Amino acid sequence: MAGISAKTSQLRAVRVWLFSVAALIVLMVLVGGATRLTESGLSIVEWKPVTGALPPLTEVQWAQAFEGYKAIPQYRELNAGMTLEEFKTIFWWEWSHRLLGRVIGAAYLLPFLYFLWRGAVSGELGRRLWLIFALGALQGGVGWWMVASGLSQRVEVSQYRLATHLVLALLIFAAIVWTLRRLTERPPVVALARLKITSVVLLVLTFVQLYFGALVAGLRAGRVYNTWPGIDGALIPSIDRLLFETPWWRNLCDNTLTVQFEHRMTAYLLFALAVVHALGALRSRAGRAVISGAWWLAAAITVQATLGILTLLHQVPIDLALTHQAVAIVVLTLAVLQVERLAARRTERDQPTLVPVGQHG
Repeated sequence: MAGISAKTSQLRAVRVWLFSVAALIVLMVLVGGATRLTESGLSIVEWKPVTGALPPLTEVQWAQAFEGYKAIPQYRELNAGMTLEEFKTIFWWEWSHRLLGRVIGAAYLLPFLYFLWRGAVSGELGRRLWLIFALGALQGGVGWWMVASGLSQRVEVSQYRLATHLVLALLIFAAIVWTLRRLTERPPVVALARLKITSVVLLVLTFVQLYFGALVAGLRAGRVYNTWPGIDGALIPSIDRLLFETPWWRNLCDNTLTVQFEHRMTAYLLFALAVVHALGALRSRAGRAVISGAWWLAAAITVQATLGILTLLHQVPIDLALTHQAVAIVVLTLAVLQVERLAARRTERDQPTLVPVGQHG
C-alpha cells in the first residue's frame, strides 16, 4: 500500500509540474503579444542569457541601455526623440518577456531533473519530456534569432521569424497538454475513422491559422482593411491586388492584403470544419466526452472568429488583441484534447515508471 501511495503521489506531482509550466507558457505568449503590440521587442539589443536577467539598476546603466537602442534603425526611423522614461516603458515589456523565458526554463528543468533522479519518469514519458526540453532550448535561440532580424536592416523583426517563434512556443504548449492527458486514465473511445481524421485536420489547421495570425501581427496587417465581411472593397479581392508582388508566392507572407485575406479564409474554413466535426460526433454517438469536446471546440472557434472581427473593426486595440490571442490558446488546447481523446489508447509503455520512495539506492 505504501508503494502504491507513493506512486500516486509522484504521478500527481508530475501533473502539477506540467500544468504549472503550461500556465507559464500561456502567460509568456500573452506578454509576448503585448510586447509586439507596444513595439517593445527591440528595446534590448543584446542577448545575455545569464547576466541579462538583471535590469539596469543605476542611471548610468539605463543610459547605456538607451544608447544601445538609439543605435538601431527602429529608434532612428520611428522613435527619434523618445525620452528615457518612454524607453523604460518598452524596455520593461521586453525584459519581462525574457525573464519569463528564463523562469520557464528553470521551472521545467529543475523539477524534471528531480523526477529523473527519483525515478518518477522513464520510458515513453521520459523520451517525450526530453523532447519538450530540447524544443524549449531551441525556443531560446529562435527568440534571439527573431530579435536579431530587426537590429540592422529593418525597423521591426521579420514576420517569418516572429511566426516561427510563436508557433514553436505553442507547439511546446500543445506537447505538454498532450502529455498531461496521457497521464490520465480513461476508458477507450470507439469512434469512426473520419471523426479522428477531422479532429487531426482541425488541429493542423489551427496551427496554420496561428502562423497566419503571427504574420498579420508582424506586418501590422490588422491595422489596414478594417472592414468586414468585405476586404479592400470586395468579399474576395481582385487577383491583381492579391498577387501584385513577384514572384507570386512572396505575396503569401509579405503582402498585407493577401496575408489578412488568408487569415480570414482560414478562419471560415476552421469554423465550417469544426461544425462538421461536431455534427459528425453527434451522429456517431462516440460518447459524451467526444461529443461535448467537439461542441466546445466549435464554440471556442466561433468566439475566436467573433473576437477577430471585432479586433479588426476597432483597429487592433491592445485589450481586444490580447483577448483574441488568449482565446486562440483555448482553441488550440481544445483541439489537442479532442485529437488525444480520439487517438488510439496508450499502451503500458506510455505510463510513467514510478519507483516507491526509498527504493532508489
